[in-house]
Amino acid sequence: MKEILINVESKEIRYAYLSFGQLNDLIIDRKKSRQITGNIYRGQVKNILNNIQSAFIDIHESENGFIHINDIIINRKKFEEMFDMDFDISLKGKKEKPLKEDITKILKINQPVLVQVVKESIGTKGARLTSNISIAGRYLVLLPNTPHRGVSRKIENKSMRDKLKKLIQAFEMPKDMGLICRTASANATTEMLIDEANELLNQWQEIVSKFEESKGPKILHEEWTLLKKAILTAVDKKYDKIVVDNYSLMQKCLNIYKNYEKEHKLEIVFYKQKLPLFEKYNVEREIDKSLGRKLWLPSGGYLYFDKTEAMYTIDVNSGRSSKETIKNVEETLVRINLEAAKEIGRQLRLRNVGGLVICDFIDMRLRKNQRRVLEKLKESMKDDSSKCTILGMSEFGLVEMTRQRARESLIQTIFTPCPYCAGNGLIKNHESTALEIERSLKKLINTAEKANIRLVTHPYLDNYLKTSDKEYFIKLASNAKCYLEFKTRDSYHLNEFHLFTNGKKADV
Repeated sequence: MKEILINVESKEIRYAYLSFGQLNDLIIDRKKSRQITGNIYRGQVKNILNNIQSAFIDIHESENGFIHINDIIINRKKFEEMFDMDFDISLKGKKEKPLKEDITKILKINQPVLVQVVKESIGTKGARLTSNISIAGRYLVLLPNTPHRGVSRKIENKSMRDKLKKLIQAFEMPKDMGLICRTASANATTEMLIDEANELLNQWQEIVSKFEESKGPKILHEEWTLLKKAILTAVDKKYDKIVVDNYSLMQKCLNIYKNYEKEHKLEIVFYKQKLPLFEKYNVEREIDKSLGRKLWLPSGGYLYFDKTEAMYTIDVNSGRSSKETIKNVEETLVRINLEAAKEIGRQLRLRNVGGLVICDFIDMRLRKNQRRVLEKLKESMKDDSSKCTILGMSEFGLVEMTRQRARESLIQTIFTPCPYCAGNGLIKNHESTALEIERSLKKLINTAEKANIRLVTHPYLDNYLKTSDKEYFIKLASNAKCYLEFKTRDSYHLNEFHLFTNGKKADV
């Protein structure tokens, strides 16, 4: 059974996608971080950076958007990557030539521009923009600025692909406009595709009219809400049930579903038990697991997740399984790696990890086993809504892959950097801080003769200094004919200390 659980709170809505009781995907929508990917804006150029061929665009959001010259000139390869499809429908006389442009010749300060968000703003980084507009429908994507027409790679049936190619090739479209058949188009009739193509063309005309009539930065077109996306996902992927714990939102679900109820029978129910919805279905526990760095596998192995500035790393370890009596070591390691590959795909979706990812699998001797693990990893990523690229496995068992970063990760959504350790996860031990105090004290007593010195520390650090350091510090001070006293302050950081001479704070 496939289900979607929708949990509503005062400041957020959570969408959990379950398959036979297992959490496969999680989306958290918070009021303070409204998702804007896919929205189309009338922007205004605010700054041009010639050295990196980029510009900052005011789109009337909290941060200015960022656009690179490659997102301004038509780029066929980018469309192929963005929509995971092939532009394998040739158009006579339409050959794309490599363009070499200077951004200062295309954009000017305060110039109005029509742009679309392709990546959410994350932290202090503004949203990533493109001028290659695409308007997505349920079955088709309209490309107003490029004549390319193509079919999604996820439609694997050759006869269906050929049928769709012929169909959209026969569509009468305005000059220099293109179309993409999405995966869901495989289940649509010709009439449905024609109706949607006309609807998308009307939307584009509305956007152009709004752009010409308005002044200053403004939103012109909003992407579907997450609620509508959830309903359409349930219909297209044949989910059995949607469970909502808020009556008002359940009514909205029913109203949206009315337009699609003939296509697929979907049960939409209101959850009214006392036990919270996500606890009832064990989702809260799965979320807690996905927030940890260590994750145990059924075989006894475990995954270790770590993030650096440049990449996300996942280390596969044999763990408890190494304690068992193992007859076939290679096959045991392969089993752990296969489990890990399957779980990695799920965890990348739940944690919403984006960017470069390095997976370090346990070393295997046989190439055929490496291929088995790599295929399992690709299979686990097959249904991911984000674009993923997986390279081969190296001799060391390393797999490089990328996953499209569309919004904040789960950790970025839920956590904030620790103000105590500044996000490092580490602070100095007492011994290191004691040595720093010693160096500062020596520096001070060399410049302050016959002074009354006061050392103020956190109570825990003061307790550590009692063992031997206080006696040594007093001796250092007395040799310089200074008097040293110790005080504590609860409000201090564990690594914080201050020295005062004659009541004044010393700068050491």
